[in-house]
Amino acid sequence: MHLPDYLEARTRDKRSYNRVSFQIDPSIEKKYVGKTYFIKTYGCQMNEHDSENISALLEALGFSKVEDYLEADLVLLNTCSIRENAHNKAFGMLGRLKHLKHEKKDLIIGLCGCMAQEKSVCDEILQDYKFVNFVLGTHNLYQLPEVLDKSIKENQQQIEVYSREGDLVEGVPVIRSNSYKAFVNIIYGCDKFCTYCIVPYTRGRERSRKKEDIIEEVKELVKDGYKEVTLLGQNVNAYGKDLYDDYNMGDLLEDIAKLDIPRIRFMTSHPWDFTDKMIEVIGKYPNIMPSVHLPVQSGSSRILKLMGRRYTRESYLELFHKIKEKVPGVTISTDIIVGFPGETEEDFQETMSLIKECQFDNAFTFVFSEREGTPACKLKDNTTQKEKEERLQRLNEVVNQIFLEKNQQLEGSILKVLVEGTSEKKDMFFGYSETNKLVNFTSRKEVLCGDIVDVEITSAKTWSLDGKRI
Repeated sequence: MHLPDYLEARTRDKRSYNRVSFQIDPSIEKKYVGKTYFIKTYGCQMNEHDSENISALLEALGFSKVEDYLEADLVLLNTCSIRENAHNKAFGMLGRLKHLKHEKKDLIIGLCGCMAQEKSVCDEILQDYKFVNFVLGTHNLYQLPEVLDKSIKENQQQIEVYSREGDLVEGVPVIRSNSYKAFVNIIYGCDKFCTYCIVPYTRGRERSRKKEDIIEEVKELVKDGYKEVTLLGQNVNAYGKDLYDDYNMGDLLEDIAKLDIPRIRFMTSHPWDFTDKMIEVIGKYPNIMPSVHLPVQSGSSRILKLMGRRYTRESYLELFHKIKEKVPGVTISTDIIVGFPGETEEDFQETMSLIKECQFDNAFTFVFSEREGTPACKLKDNTTQKEKEERLQRLNEVVNQIFLEKNQQLEGSILKVLVEGTSEKKDMFFGYSETNKLVNFTSRKEVLCGDIVDVEITSAKTWSLDGKRI
């Protein structure tokens, strides 16, 4: 049994790590043919991609996937710890599974992902959730087959969560949930340690994959007919800093842009590492989508310093306007936290004025969520929850109006849309534009998922666009 330790997880040093190829134990391969599994995924795109790896690992054991957890022999929760809401949802699901296990005595229940890396979560599972068969951390997800098999064979709860990252394992199998859009990991972990964020503790230090491995993976996706790749990392802009002296995210973007892939996206960016080379490359290559997610978190330099964000209001705005100037037609989205400990009404108004200046195309807005073990937990906070929620409401009123006005400017324009399926609206399809706008549209001709079609925008809403195929 291995339990997480935040002090150890925080440690950053120069120790080397091995790059190894994944291998499954032949003795358990296809051992569970006839058994079924269900995965519930919480959180970010990185977790979604992890679940694609989990599916492949389970199917290598012989499990087959079902869409209803009530029909599964194995239920696995792939969890997120970034905010309390996702944390509560996962424990709520565990409560439902506890009742289900009374009916299905042989049901196997597992928990993995970022919540598994929290000491308090593992302690709680040990004490109050003894029906959970196994817990697996983010650093050793590739060991799922062995940990699962051991929990079944020994009929004993297994908790295998390493506080620090180990080998960087290449070749972990994947079953992609989409046949035309794919996630590609380029870097793991984060070294920024923003004072409110649990990610550096749950995902470890920054470790870049070799450029050759990434490029080869994209080449295979091109060969298989994929239309879009999203390069993933907790901080993609830091790519290569731990691995190369003269090769970084801008270079990687350029090398991938030269491959025959119609659409390239990347997330998530930290403004600190967003280089001029990146901006130049994004503006140069039409298959790098002109859509940038650039989290600001606060418009107050004082609060940004308390957050440990490593930039000021002024430097963020300089970067923002530089991207706008040098990337034609770019849209920029952001993240904003209101009610951070110590935030005054004056600080909040600085956030509001930055929003009005930047006119973001999208924003993910949240009330500050305290995460155990982070420095922000120790900061003095005189703002009531009611005040925080009232600020969030005022913020959302402004950003929603901006979103609507920006979308209305697109009425009458023609956008290239990657089709993803049929809309909830009758006789309509949906997909996303190059600038990541959700578009619902009609078409007189046959439309297939994965097609890239021209759509004339006929009307705009706050969160989506309506149109007709040209």
